[in-house]
Amino acid sequence: QVQLVESGGGLVQAGGSLRLSCAASGRTFSMYNMAWFRQAPGKEREFVAAITSNSDSTRYVNFVKGRFTISRDNTKNTGYLQMNSLRPEDTAVYYCAAKPSYGLSAARSEYGYWGQGTQVSVSS
Repeated sequence: QVQLVESGGGLVQAGGSLRLSCAASGRTFSMYNMAWFRQAPGKEREFVAAITSNSDSTRYVNFVKGRFTISRDNTKNTGYLQMNSLRPEDTAVYYCAAKPSYGLSAARSEYGYWGQGTQVSVSS
């Protein structure tokens, strides 16, 4: 079992930045790939970014490339999502998720562990 807790969400103006954190506990965090998803009101939960267990590879959805950066610190059992140049359409609840370290997947169904989410709101 891996327990995940997100933090760092909030309200920011367009063009601003936020850094989300995902604190992990339970089984060894370093054995799991990690991802961020988001869900806007009335929409499906969508993939944002993923990172391998040892940070040697990352994957991003096109609409965040160049603006968001996923990273992790296994010594702190924590993952991060640095979000720059935020836009109103980035407004959503952001979730971190974890899966055993077999490939970087964008599919929700492959992630067995989820946090409770943190709200990000971007005003225009």
